[in-house]
Amino acid sequence: MPDSPLILASASPRRRELLDFCGIPFTVLAAAVDESPHPDEPSADYVRRVAHDKAAAVHAQHPGAFVLGADTAVIVDGRILGKPADAIKARAMLRDLSGRIHKVYSAVALLGPDGRRRERLNVTEVEFAVLPETWIDSYVSSGDCMDKAGSYGIQNEAGLWIRRLSGSYTGVVGLPLFETNDLLREAGLLAV
Repeated sequence: MPDSPLILASASPRRRELLDFCGIPFTVLAAAVDESPHPDEPSADYVRRVAHDKAAAVHAQHPGAFVLGADTAVIVDGRILGKPADAIKARAMLRDLSGRIHKVYSAVALLGPDGRRRERLNVTEVEFAVLPETWIDSYVSSGDCMDKAGSYGIQNEAGLWIRRLSGSYTGVVGLPLFETNDLLREAGLLAV
């Protein structure tokens, strides 16, 4: 059993950094789950399911703990853009997002020691300026895009090309802090 009252079911360093802001001790135990979308699965259902599956996988090993799972997906033209499999797919995703508005769905799921499930969903609209091909090539070559939904991280160089954002910046990074903090308060893990 972990020493802290909360387990983050994610290997993401960005989620770990963001969860630190909540001021509660936590342990990190990555969950390996199938993140493939089901046929005709709505985007909101997809991110909720994957966030829950991550939390449930770790909760099964540590049923006496609170376990937080999260998932983020980039949606354009109704298609879920996950993490790119290779540089060719990364370039294609960035070209799809160039000069357009897309949505980022970010879900958090918290499983308690009693098995109770709490969840929140955040949806943010993001608009990219037109991305020059030379920048796309350079960004993909840097490798920074490879472990990120939609092939970009708003918190780094790609953020220079974000024209407009309507919603949660931290949701786009990968862990919507307002919703996460709300879940932790509701579960009694935070006083305020």
